[in-house]
Parts: sequence; structure tokens; C-alpha cells
Amino acid sequence: MNPTVKQALQTTIDNWNAMSASRNDEQEAVADQFQSSFYLFIDVFREWVQALERRPLSIDDLMNLEMVQDILDILPARLHLNFETEAELIMDNVLRVDDDKYD
Repeated sequence: MNPTVKQALQTTIDNWNAMSASRNDEQEAVADQFQSSFYLFIDVFREWVQALERRPLSIDDLMNLEMVQDILDILPARLHLNFETEAELIMDNVLRVDDDKYD
């Protein structure tokens, strides 16, 4: 796996685990930290996709790449749909505005 993507993914997973284990009084801050790390991971993933020598032609092609399968193996199942949605936006060359990431 690309080391930059791997590091961003690990940070996201760490923040997901922290959010899952957080107490009520700290949930909002931990959730914000997770959300921020998830979209930073998506930005790093987008850069990786755009730098590919042979860019996938469809979302299916992208999702079938070995590294993407590795990501899905690591990513909690509850985040798969979010990841797939972001992957579709990447394939459609749609870049979210920061405010859209948090709505």
C-alpha cells in the first residue's frame, strides 16, 4: 500500500477507535477529530488516484484495484459506504468544498 495513504488510513482508524471508545463528555471533540482525519485520508487517496499512471476508467475499476481492496479490508464496515461515495466523487472529478465535507 502507498505509504502516505497507509499513514492517513491508520490515523483515521485510530480516530475511529477513539470515537467508538469515547465517553459522552468527549464524544463531540473525538467525532470532529475522526471526521477531519477521514476527509484528510480521502484527500490523500484522491491524490494517489490522480497520480496513477493508468487511471481507472470506472468506479468498478477503481474499487477492484488491489490497494483499494486492502483499504476496504482495513476500514470498518460502517465506513465502506462513505468511502465508496467519496471514491465515486473522485472518479467524477468532483471536489467537495470544505463545508460540504461536514454537513
